[in-house]
Amino acid sequence: MVAPDEVVVEGERPGPGIWQVSKGNHDLWILPSLEPLPKKMVWRSQTVEQRIAQSQVVLAPPMIQANVGFFRSLTLIPSLLRAEKSPDGQNLEQVLPHDVYIRWLGLRVKYLGSGDDEKKRPMLAAFDLYRHAIDHAGLTSQPIVWEAVEKQARKDHVAIQPITLTIPLEDPKGSIRELEKISRAAEIDCFTKIIDRLEIDLQPMVKRANFWALGDMEGLKSLPYPDEREACTNAFLTAPKIREQFEKALSQSEDLWVSTVDRALDKNVSTFAVLALPIDGLLDKLRAKGYVVKEP
Repeated sequence: MVAPDEVVVEGERPGPGIWQVSKGNHDLWILPSLEPLPKKMVWRSQTVEQRIAQSQVVLAPPMIQANVGFFRSLTLIPSLLRAEKSPDGQNLEQVLPHDVYIRWLGLRVKYLGSGDDEKKRPMLAAFDLYRHAIDHAGLTSQPIVWEAVEKQARKDHVAIQPITLTIPLEDPKGSIRELEKISRAAEIDCFTKIIDRLEIDLQPMVKRANFWALGDMEGLKSLPYPDEREACTNAFLTAPKIREQFEKALSQSEDLWVSTVDRALDKNVSTFAVLALPIDGLLDKLRAKGYVVKEP
């Protein structure tokens, strides 16, 4: 693999173009964000800065959070620690197909060094490996796009509106225990998909980040990637209560974002928003409501 410092974009970059959503003479400007992006990238776009300065409000990316309370959350620690390990006490070598374990072992030595994830459940061990691998490649999953937009909005004294769906957990311990019900086969599928991606997509991942940083949307579209997210989401959703909570929360979060956009477009001449790619589903919902959507 090419050394990260020879391929990762550094210095000031413009980022991608922005989508325009219109309702009469009122506009919503959507900046798409990507994960991961170069750690050392200094992201700046004069167009984005101008759109923010001309807007009356900036909409934060939608978030979902659980409301369990601080003192109640302390009681979850023992359950959470149990959920991080395989329910039957087996280690990765015992759980995984031998060829998959050998592939993971090679990547673990490269990216984790002496780190010991042998006793973690497969999905969590794969997530840990992914985080270390992208860090080694000079990339980060930190929300650097939103942080730059938020900083600019505060500089211009533009209001920032969070879009946060808070979900009360009546039985937080029970929700965590649901993790122990995740299908082993589905979890191994998620694990394998992450290994696949790290083996074949790490350098394209860097190129994809560079295309985003340079504002090359055509280049970004030309690099489709093996997407492990569906397999990993499906693994979580094999636990019935988690599936029910996830599907309900996802639908509510999308509805909350769309309704927030409705109110912003009614009230403001210009609104600015940040959304993580892909954004096609939410754009389709806006089109269905009669809004005019223009791509960059």
